[in-house]
Amino acid sequence: MSKTVETVTGPIPVEQLGKTLVHEHFIFGYPGYQGDVTLGPFVEEEALEYAIGIARQMMSHGVKTVVDPTPNECGRNPVFLKKLSEATGLQIICATGYYYEGEGAPPYFKLRQALGTAEQEIYEMFKKEITEGIANTGIKPGVIKLASSKNQITDYEQMFFRAAAKVQQETGIVILTHTQEGTMGPEQAKLLIEFGADPSKIIIGHMDGNTDPEYHKAVMDQGVKIGLDRWGIQGMVGAPPDQERIETLLELLDAGYEDQILLAHDSVNIWLGRPPVMPEPIMKMMENWHPGHLFDNILPILSERGVSDEQIEKMFGTNAKALFSGNTTKITT
Repeated sequence: MSKTVETVTGPIPVEQLGKTLVHEHFIFGYPGYQGDVTLGPFVEEEALEYAIGIARQMMSHGVKTVVDPTPNECGRNPVFLKKLSEATGLQIICATGYYYEGEGAPPYFKLRQALGTAEQEIYEMFKKEITEGIANTGIKPGVIKLASSKNQITDYEQMFFRAAAKVQQETGIVILTHTQEGTMGPEQAKLLIEFGADPSKIIIGHMDGNTDPEYHKAVMDQGVKIGLDRWGIQGMVGAPPDQERIETLLELLDAGYEDQILLAHDSVNIWLGRPPVMPEPIMKMMENWHPGHLFDNILPILSERGVSDEQIEKMFGTNAKALFSGNTTKITT
């Protein structure tokens, strides 16, 4: 029987994923946006019209599937994503999960952590959304989103890692992570595997915040995949220039890691609350932060530098299929 992955319109065979962007956000809001809706209201009709244009831009480059791993507390809206998918035909995979302690919404589960119930409740949240659907929508996530802080995985964050590993053993769902400013990639992979997660169904995200190839190898040598998924983000959140990312990617490809790398932008296309206003110098550096940047600007350079069509296909297609159809056998350490 063909393995399937949940999209916002229902399960599809993994073979139908096609060209995939593994980390993009159609809608995102930092927790606290809920208090600024007077000046930053969410108007669904306008947002949907804009998102349809973004989706069609992606599809013009042959993209068939997008993973939108917006955490639960950051404005995740599976019903909106379903409407977007139905309007365009783009296959969208949403998430269940929480953001890292520093930029997420920790008071809710930190209270429960103090009461001693949080980790079980996080497990129950993940499990119910994955098996029954999010709230009363019937829409099921296709990934668990995890995140850690700069230079540490806090006690709060570790609760989510343990719960996610347990749920993955029971459901086979993919785990997708956020690393902060190029730190904790090897530690995230090690921790999840120690907790019993299957490395073939883990992708450690935002690894291109670090340009040291040995850092990347230390993650991939544990059997997991990585996301070089912040192309276009420069001068913010510790992100290096794209040119440095290119050199790192080329070295990793030369070293034979082409089966473990996926590419994306981590673009935020609609901000909840008021959109951030960037200073002019930062805005100039960030002008290519959009979901066409890889195709318009980066892939031509990679091709000129000797990256083959087969390698590009792997980083956008084959590797995504492998991630979502990986071995779900419990790993023992």
